[in-house]
Amino acid sequence: MVIKNVKVFTEEKTFEDGEIIIREGIFAGGTKRDGEVTIDGEGCYAIPGLIDLHFHGCKGYDFCDGTREAIAEIAKYEASIGVTAISPATMTLPTDELTQILSVAASYKKTAEKEPSPAADLIGINMEGPFISVEKKGAQDAKNIISCDTEICQRFLDASEGLVKFIGIAPERNENALEFIDQMKDKVHISLAHTNADYETAKAAFDAGAVHAVHLYNAMSAFTHRAPGVAGAVSDSPRVNAELICDGVHVHPSVVRATFKMLGKDRIILISDSMRATGMPDGSYTLGGLRVDVVGNHATLAEDGALAGSVTNLMDCMRTAVKQMGIPLETAVACATMNPAKALGAYDQYGSITPGKKGNVVLLDRDLALKMVIKDGIVI
Repeated sequence: MVIKNVKVFTEEKTFEDGEIIIREGIFAGGTKRDGEVTIDGEGCYAIPGLIDLHFHGCKGYDFCDGTREAIAEIAKYEASIGVTAISPATMTLPTDELTQILSVAASYKKTAEKEPSPAADLIGINMEGPFISVEKKGAQDAKNIISCDTEICQRFLDASEGLVKFIGIAPERNENALEFIDQMKDKVHISLAHTNADYETAKAAFDAGAVHAVHLYNAMSAFTHRAPGVAGAVSDSPRVNAELICDGVHVHPSVVRATFKMLGKDRIILISDSMRATGMPDGSYTLGGLRVDVVGNHATLAEDGALAGSVTNLMDCMRTAVKQMGIPLETAVACATMNPAKALGAYDQYGSITPGKKGNVVLLDRDLALKMVIKDGIVI
């Protein structure tokens, strides 16, 4: 397959006029061969398939439903809107239930990866809990929150057969948090999630080996001029990445712009944090066993009105970052493709249009409307 007449997103985070060649589902170099199908990209932007590193569900399904059907339907929807690789997030649930969910995901992956599919690839799992804080639990169920435990963590890793890439903790509520980080950091990425940690505690966790911050500003201590909290610690920790929800609800556009100035474009990962109501009409849904009311692009807990994830997919979040928040397109694309691929340890296969990587590419017109999704070299 040859895709001609497109503006190709490069590893240098620029767009260059050119063409893309995909053979046997893989990006290839060289020139067109006789008999190869040619697609006219009509001047569209050609970007790598997006990678959502943190979301819960869509189209009425949640990853924590714990069924192969749920994962399959989620993966199908995500691919249809240009997200060709996914790392869903778990909720804070009983440990036995989480272990079963992870086991089902591992089984699904082994079957799904045997042949090309019109569904997003499952390349990771992002665990938000259960080692979080009650104070910043957000839409998590407090009764299932527990302290850091290396044996339980190892049980999660074993059940997922390597799929778990991030484990979130709240270091301030765990006396053994730094020891936990030291023991587990070489096995899984440790993130700070749903935490009320002050600057000093968060910085100590990052210095100990934590490398990731879950949905920056949301469900964490506030960032102020005298008490910079987790966000300040992230800023002062150059090797730490931060997730950012650019749905226009979770973080003010001014703060999004300020965050890019503060952290730079290489450390920010755009996520959707979308829940099962994404792609569905307004109404009442559930998240982690709690009732959530959805009106427009707002999802709130019925019991207290707290924000409960988003109902905006990652492609729309990327558009919002560009069209409403003033983030350059090249930067937004990198933060939704290259950066998450690198954070997941999957940049050898995903995240850029480079010969040898999986042939996942999305065509967007000048208004960023979706024109075509190609997954493993197949138009879907």
